[in-house]
Amino acid sequence: MSIGIFDSGLGGLTVLDKALRLLPDEDYVYYADEGHVPYGEKSPEQIVAYSTAAVSFMESKQVKAVVIACNTATSVAIEQLRARFSMPIVGIEPAVKPAVEQAGSRRILVMATPVTVRESKLRQLIASLDAEDTVDLLAMPGLVHFCEAEEYDSPAVRQYIASRLEGKNLAEYSDLVLGCTHFNHFKKPLAAFFPGGIRMLDGSMGTVRRLKDLLEKQGQRGGGSGRIEYYVTDGQPAGEAVTARAGRLLARLKELEAETE
Repeated sequence: MSIGIFDSGLGGLTVLDKALRLLPDEDYVYYADEGHVPYGEKSPEQIVAYSTAAVSFMESKQVKAVVIACNTATSVAIEQLRARFSMPIVGIEPAVKPAVEQAGSRRILVMATPVTVRESKLRQLIASLDAEDTVDLLAMPGLVHFCEAEEYDSPAVRQYIASRLEGKNLAEYSDLVLGCTHFNHFKKPLAAFFPGGIRMLDGSMGTVRRLKDLLEKQGQRGGGSGRIEYYVTDGQPAGEAVTARAGRLLARLKELEAETE
């Protein structure tokens, strides 16, 4: 049995990349809802409907667990999905807790989609950490579009980042939480804006570790070889263009990982 992973597009490959590293003896079904990307600009009702369709497809593939590799879908739809489906569902959320634990008295900036920033789930997490006075939220929807177009460090990307950061005292921040799986591809241009450096965190590895623990508790670990099947909206098999783009993105993630090691 495979593990299902879904996202609004190919940003969730950030999670798949970590899964392939930590769980290489599993097979994977990756669902990219390319017809509805980006979720971060949709209504909650639309996000629930799209997410339900994705998990229904995963159910038809008889996966042993589903990973929602989308912060927006997790924040809006995970409770409804868990109530409706019997298979284990693991979500991803911005890595605010580890950022708060290591930031000390410095400020933390959380970048996410407009829906994630607006929904109560993220704000409740921040409140539970008593960090309302030190955590700032910033919607960065344009980065999703740039990532889907494979444009990572162009003048247009830097101009967009500059426009969104305008007016902020960037020297105040010690930690930058990347609250969307698409955002990992922009670490280099983002880092350039923070004087004195910035520590970047995301929830991908934490999500995969929870998945690993869940599978081990259920006695369902292993049995695969790292095989990946790609599907797009409505469960259609991904064509050559999407599959090739996914391959390029996974290769890029490996390069970015090597640069930071």
